[in-house]
Amino acid sequence: MVDKSFYLAKNDVTLAQAAEVMSATLCAKERGGEIIGDIATMGSATEADICFFYDRKSKEKAAAIKAKACVTTAALQEFVPPHVAVLLSDNPKEAFIKLNEFMYAEKKAAPQIDASAKIAATAKIGKDCTIGAYAVIGENVEIGDNCIIGANTVIGHDCRIGNNCRIDNNVSIDYSIIGNNCYIFTGARIGQDGFGFQLINGQHHRIPQLGRVIIGNDVEVGANACIDRGALDDTVIGDGSRIDNLVQIAHNDKIGRGCVIVSQVGIAGSCTLGDYVVLGGQVGLADHLNIGSGVQIAAQSGVMRDIEAGAVVMGSPCVPFKDFMRQVAFLQKNSKK
Repeated sequence: MVDKSFYLAKNDVTLAQAAEVMSATLCAKERGGEIIGDIATMGSATEADICFFYDRKSKEKAAAIKAKACVTTAALQEFVPPHVAVLLSDNPKEAFIKLNEFMYAEKKAAPQIDASAKIAATAKIGKDCTIGAYAVIGENVEIGDNCIIGANTVIGHDCRIGNNCRIDNNVSIDYSIIGNNCYIFTGARIGQDGFGFQLINGQHHRIPQLGRVIIGNDVEVGANACIDRGALDDTVIGDGSRIDNLVQIAHNDKIGRGCVIVSQVGIAGSCTLGDYVVLGGQVGLADHLNIGSGVQIAAQSGVMRDIEAGAVVMGSPCVPFKDFMRQVAFLQKNSKK
């Protein structure tokens, strides 16, 4: 159930309106005027709510749905109780997003710059921006229109941030250029030194990190994630990529478009990922690897070699998924002897 004290909520949304928003078909047209109370899960929905049913594995749970309405597919419709109004959708997950965005929105304060924020005289701040308490904006920084800069966030000199970006509280950004429509979550560290040292006469000497971080458009960087700047070449994050909390991306890495990198992944330096690569939680990549477009790497895998485009791999060291499952079956069979 949605706690409406935290969100702006539309009231009096009818089933007919919901169907239109989701591009769904309401089977019982006569029920189109009924009001939706809330969006809820199948198990928690009350007689006033709407829920979503898209996984055949949940068909036994579907029989117990108490909701006013359920969004599902034609293939799953038969499992929904007769008292529930059915809205048919080819893609209930997409329909959920559309209805969620229609019914709820985050509460946002009017654009303002807090009096305690420290903004360099040479910084350029776009129209309708919000800058939180004790934020620090360095010399020659450029921030586009409609941006939100959270409390205690520090943006170092000469950084550039596009339009419609949200930088949450306690973020630090240095040596970086960030595109439009990006969301940097709380505590992220972008543009810090890469981890580069040379052993000279028994001492580790820091290698100067002279590159930048370049983040494309429509990128999300999760809470407490770290993206190091390059040594000479830039660290690059492609358009539309999604980086989860607690991810480490090292210097000189190149992440393609639309990649999904799940929590606690560690990518060593100078790796290149193609477009739409998926890295499961706690995946580790050795340095200087090339990962082809469309690769999927399962959680907790260790990657020490290049991977060709489209491969699905698992294990440490990782192998093709089918090979991994055969290894597991072999071990299970032979460990019983």
